[in-house]
Amino acid sequence: MSDIYELQLALDLPDTLPETDVAVLRWHMSDEGGGADHDEQDGEAEGPETYPLLASRGPAWRIGGALVGELCRGPGGWALTARQEVHPDEFPALEALLTWLAARTSTPGPIGHLRFYESAVPDVLMTDGQVPCRMSLHPSVAVEAELLPGAE
Repeated sequence: MSDIYELQLALDLPDTLPETDVAVLRWHMSDEGGGADHDEQDGEAEGPETYPLLASRGPAWRIGGALVGELCRGPGGWALTARQEVHPDEFPALEALLTWLAARTSTPGPIGHLRFYESAVPDVLMTDGQVPCRMSLHPSVAVEAELLPGAE
């Protein structure tokens, strides 16, 4: 059995987004190595940059359809759309990216969803402009405060 989840994101970011933040997003959407700017003193990366999390393209392995990622500049700012397959091992890095995005998005409310590949009903990813959380749409499950299952 596979532990694959479908991640879909659709959100807007302001036109005032710093170029360094745009560069982080472009890196996450590319399959190029490089990426993180490391502080020479402590070796810490700036931003949620462990490896590109939104870079997969082509046919999906388990969830069907295609894996995509696009960052476009429009008249009101930046638009980000992505559909990716993610494994629970990636949840800590993904939670860091989603928290980082939530602090920058100009889209209040739902910004995407997370769905176990065998599930018919996804969990909605919500933000209040600062903190992302995951809400279950299944009527028998209460709203959950955690962002991703198993993430701490």
